[in-house]
Parts: sequence; structure tokens; C-alpha cells
Amino acid sequence: MVLGFIVGVVAENALEWAVHKHVLHGLGRNKESFWAFHWHDHHKNVRKTGGYDRLYEGSLFASPAKMKEAVGVMAGALAATPLIRRSPGFVAGAWAASAAYYFVHRKAHLDPDWARRWVPWHVDHHLGPDQDANWCVTFPLFDALLGTRKPFVGTAEEQAPKASSTVVAASSSPAPSV
Repeated sequence: MVLGFIVGVVAENALEWAVHKHVLHGLGRNKESFWAFHWHDHHKNVRKTGGYDRLYEGSLFASPAKMKEAVGVMAGALAATPLIRRSPGFVAGAWAASAAYYFVHRKAHLDPDWARRWVPWHVDHHLGPDQDANWCVTFPLFDALLGTRKPFVGTAEEQAPKASSTVVAASSSPAPSV
């Protein structure tokens, strides 16, 4: 039972990685896609606010984007359900990991300081220079295994001044008088 639970958690982490990369970012970049909310709404909101996403406030039913995410997470958990008689531990692990995904993701976007401390790989995904890396939300196991983990939070790169802000600051100052 315990081994099955661990395998279920690991399987959901693999699914989390694959869905985030290939569905939410792959298909989601197309504005006409059912999954477009992720790239065009969620990522846009989070980059503007340093990690916060107001869509996670209030009821699950208040936003079509939140409903799509919840349905997707539930579908991932339900996909394991036919195995319940064969491996109840696996199914329990898959369900637990799916629930953890939703609650960790929600908490991360309602409390960016918490996210920087407890899920910095997810902050790296949203605020780092490469939004096509760091696909795992709950734990970066498959990012590490598949070479897509790219740390940003707390690195010299994060601390370095942004070239674009330097240019803006320089261009907004008045020209010296002669």
C-alpha cells in the first residue's frame, strides 16, 4: 500500500510535468485553444504582479479559468481510479498529489512570499527569464529528471539589474542643459 502510494504520487508528478508543458503551454499558446487561459490570462497576471493572481480569490465557481484548472486536476486524479481494486495505494497517492497540486498552486498565487520560500521552482517558472522550464508545481522531481529545472529565485541573475529598466530610467531623465 505504501509503495503504491509513493508510485501514485510520482506518477502524478510526471503527469503534472507533461500536462503543464504540452497542454497548458503547448496548446495554451493558441488564443483559440480551450487551454489559452493558462498562458494568456494566468501567466500575464502573475508576471504583472510578482506572483499574485487575483483569480484564485473567492469561489472556485467565480472564474472559468479556475473551473478549467480544477476539472483538469480532477480528470488527472480520476484517470487513476480504475486501478483502485488492483492498487488502492496508487490511487490514493494520485488523488493526494492532485489535491496537493491544486492547493499548493492556489496558495502560491495568493501568497507570493510563501511561494518564494516553499515552492521557489514555481516562482522560477513564472518570474524567471525562461517560462518554458520548471514545469512542476508541487515538487520539481520530473524537472530534475528531465533537465528542465532552471533555478532563478535567489540567484545572481535574479539580483542583477534589469537592462530594460536601466534603459527606461535613462530615457526618462531630462537631457542635460548645455
